[in-house]
Amino acid sequence: MFLLNRRRLLGLIGASAVVGTTGGVGVGRAAAVADPVADTYYRVLLRHTRWSETRFDATAGHYTRTDFGFAVVLGNAVLVTRGEYDAQVAGVGRDVLRARTVATIEHFAASNVLAGGTEWGKTLFWDTTFQSYFVLAARLLWSDLDATTRSTVDTIVRAQAEYTVSLGTGDDPRSGSWTPNGTAGGFAGDTKLEEMGVYAQALAPGLAWADQPPDAWRAAFGRWSRNASGLPAADLANPALVDGVPVSANTAANLHDTFLVENHGSFGPHYQEELWRTSARNGVHFLLAGRPLPEVVTAQPNGERLWRTVLGTMSDAGEPLMPMVADREHLYGRDVIPLAFRAQVLGDRFAARAEADLAARLEAYQAYAPVDRITKFSGEPKYEPEARAEIAISYLLHELRPRPEPASAAELFRHASGATDFGAGPGLLAQQSESAWAATVSKAGLVKFAWQPGHDDWLFVLGGASPMFLPSTGLAVRTRFAKAYNGIRDGFDATASVLGFDSGWAGMVTLPTGTVVYATSGVAAGEGRVEVHNRTMPGVPGLDGDRVYTAAEGAATVRATDGVGTGRVDDLVFARTTARHVRMVGVTPYPTYGYSVFAFEVRDGASGADAARGRPTTASSSDTGRDPAFATDSDAATRWAVSRADRPRADSWLSVDLGADVPLDRVRLHWETAAGVAYRVETSVDGVRWTTAVAYPHDDLRSTGGWLDVDGRAGFVVHGSTAPIAVRGGTVVLSDGPAAGFLAEGYTGASRDLRAIAAAGAPTCPAGVRASTADGYLSLFNLSALRVTGTVSITQPRTGVQLYQGVQRTTATGTDYVLAVDAASARVEPARFTLRRAAGGALPVGLTATVSDGRRVRVTGPAAALVVTQAGGAELPLSSGAEVVFPTGRPYPLADLAAGRVAFPTSPLPPGMSDPAAAVDDDPRTSWTPGPNGRLVVDLGAALAVDGVVLTWTAGLVPTTTVSTSTDGRTYQPAAAAVPRGRRSTAAVATTARYVAVGTGWRTGQATLVSVVVRPAVTG
Repeated sequence: MFLLNRRRLLGLIGASAVVGTTGGVGVGRAAAVADPVADTYYRVLLRHTRWSETRFDATAGHYTRTDFGFAVVLGNAVLVTRGEYDAQVAGVGRDVLRARTVATIEHFAASNVLAGGTEWGKTLFWDTTFQSYFVLAARLLWSDLDATTRSTVDTIVRAQAEYTVSLGTGDDPRSGSWTPNGTAGGFAGDTKLEEMGVYAQALAPGLAWADQPPDAWRAAFGRWSRNASGLPAADLANPALVDGVPVSANTAANLHDTFLVENHGSFGPHYQEELWRTSARNGVHFLLAGRPLPEVVTAQPNGERLWRTVLGTMSDAGEPLMPMVADREHLYGRDVIPLAFRAQVLGDRFAARAEADLAARLEAYQAYAPVDRITKFSGEPKYEPEARAEIAISYLLHELRPRPEPASAAELFRHASGATDFGAGPGLLAQQSESAWAATVSKAGLVKFAWQPGHDDWLFVLGGASPMFLPSTGLAVRTRFAKAYNGIRDGFDATASVLGFDSGWAGMVTLPTGTVVYATSGVAAGEGRVEVHNRTMPGVPGLDGDRVYTAAEGAATVRATDGVGTGRVDDLVFARTTARHVRMVGVTPYPTYGYSVFAFEVRDGASGADAARGRPTTASSSDTGRDPAFATDSDAATRWAVSRADRPRADSWLSVDLGADVPLDRVRLHWETAAGVAYRVETSVDGVRWTTAVAYPHDDLRSTGGWLDVDGRAGFVVHGSTAPIAVRGGTVVLSDGPAAGFLAEGYTGASRDLRAIAAAGAPTCPAGVRASTADGYLSLFNLSALRVTGTVSITQPRTGVQLYQGVQRTTATGTDYVLAVDAASARVEPARFTLRRAAGGALPVGLTATVSDGRRVRVTGPAAALVVTQAGGAELPLSSGAEVVFPTGRPYPLADLAAGRVAFPTSPLPPGMSDPAAAVDDDPRTSWTPGPNGRLVVDLGAALAVDGVVLTWTAGLVPTTTVSTSTDGRTYQPAAAAVPRGRRSTAAVATTARYVAVGTGWRTGQATLVSVVVRPAVTG
């Protein structure tokens, strides 16, 4: 390989392919190659320049150091060396932008600590991130820089690498408490994936740009990069070499054992994507320098399983849904780069689809207030210049690598579908389906039953402390039941959960259709709470300025709540009165931050002047720099906020003295994210005696019909509640009354006849049990502390009844299903068969149908000629008193603990080995090729009682085989006896194990492994 420079490029590929007029490094996209995603990035950078130019300090002659504002230079460098620059859109001429960028690079090169300066640099957290952007900008404008600056940039990259290597595996003393925890890492609460990535990131520019970088740099870069995504159970099972070092040499434990990354105390997909965000920052240096990528950049240990987890939370906007994150949602500008890396560098079609979806919304997002910015609604000030740099890198990746053909949206969500219990520690049981995403979240402080129909990034509010179904995320979880159903093992994907609280139980079933079923014993008043996004963001589906709610009593339109800040705007009108003092008195604060107001306006009539502007304003408390006067200063950038200590306080207040008695009939509050959930507006003539003028929220719609359509995008049906459904602004409450038990079904889209579903009712159950037959699945909840037996009466037409696993009897109105449900648990039963008369007409009353599995059913009772239809569509005749066994289909649920489970190695695979998932996919057409002496490990998900391992091989010479088991994935115990050598053999294993390993002495040409079946021990 060679270093790219302008002269070499001109000679090799011709001047027309070189982008930039004064020595920019890199290859431009050929004009004939259309790339609408890259074009979007360029337009976004142009418009964003209007914001970035506010970071320019004309007196100093460079962009500001505050919040790393000078990092805008990378976006500038891309704009002035590439594309069709538009000064009108950017708000500044190209030559001016170039001059300012060069001046900034020259200043901050000289002021870097590594070059003898004192202003910035060297500190790993987080100076090296912005240093990486800075060096890229300098390289793009290399020929514009003077010789001193070029030499200084070279010094910076070398000195940073030398300093980072000198730390060994220790902490950076300049970075305070930030630590990777050596090479041991850590996965609970605050993963070290990001921190190890920072160490690697500090080394990448030196490896890419320095002449003859020392081997010590490469070794350190590889060590940090390989361990960043370390999971011992998976790594120890993987002998694959990455940059000459086996993955099994990894020492870090940075992932939960379900391939999930936590940060700030909970699962954060934004931080799980840090693996590819860092890889993009690092990789672009090598690509621009013309040097080969280190293997670890594209062969990240466990990277593909981590990506599967992200896909399992993906929205329709290319941004993962984040039910456990309070302040990283809708950061579109920062969500681009991991997708661009996976698409452009790894050639991932599904990432390319997600990236295209996100790019399609970027400009609409950017045009929304505060305009021009590309990070809003959450995050930190430094994110804005960082997002600009990351979009610039994403643009460069499109320039440097060919675009893969994106998968379709349907393909993406079909590929991403599945259900996973990530464990009680992470507190997440989640399902991605082709129609929706849903999850039970049991993490302390974030407890909710989350649902996003249509994967709609802007329908229901899911993030952080935002409640869903439960009225609060702060309920203490005392017990957790969680079950994930797997299509390979069970024949369908679904989840079932029940959480126990001090006041009762609540649970949720999620179905493969996207439908959810919520059931509660009556945990708290106002259950079934759902918050709805409502904004005016043209170009984003659903954000068209209002939401329409339809119920049995009619429809109500709720106007969007777009404000001067990032939160809600409340316009409250009341009976005209006269007062000198007006105040907002809180009733229920925003769960995380209490109350915060950008503007408090008081008027008499819609066209009246704001009587509160500039008037003396006081409050119950205020945060530093968030004085009460900021709510009435008419400055959209300032706001009042309660003190940090008062954030939980319900009755915080904000009051304005109008100076004299004036007539008034309305107030408008522009809230920040911390918008009051409930509050009163009071008036007074003397500031002592107060009268309530109006309260928020008020009902926009109230219904006793048992169903609600939400803007044609989702629908709810409520069974068993005597309380009405209420809509108040952006809040839906499905049972607006005292705590009481009920069941609610949530349906995606607008195709369901909600009125008819509500009228049909729900099955009749024993005390403590709730049931639903939504979409043909029998969802059962035991919301009590005792095991319940009895029958569930299911209304269905006797011309054809659905049969579920177990025993059921035909009745005059349908069937009675024989029930046995453990305490505080739930389950899902799919309709395995349908039973009807051969001659048509109603089935006899009193037939008993016993479903053993997905292939076997027995019917007894009154004589009748019957037809049984299997779920797959096959039909067989059946006489009462007989049993049928279908020759096709699978006998779900399979008695195989390994079916559908994760198998190691994950990624990368050793030479000659195929994906071990082929051995646990219950498909006789696929098989696992071990490769030389290959070994696989099946993760059963939990320590389970095992009674034998059955191996089935293809035709050919079967290799020597061993079976061993482990409870921790580190230490294995061999089976008691040798494994017989045959096409189908059984290893005698009677133990408790989570991990089952199959080792081989495989050689080229030998048989391949069709299946590993782990038999469960029979109990009872």
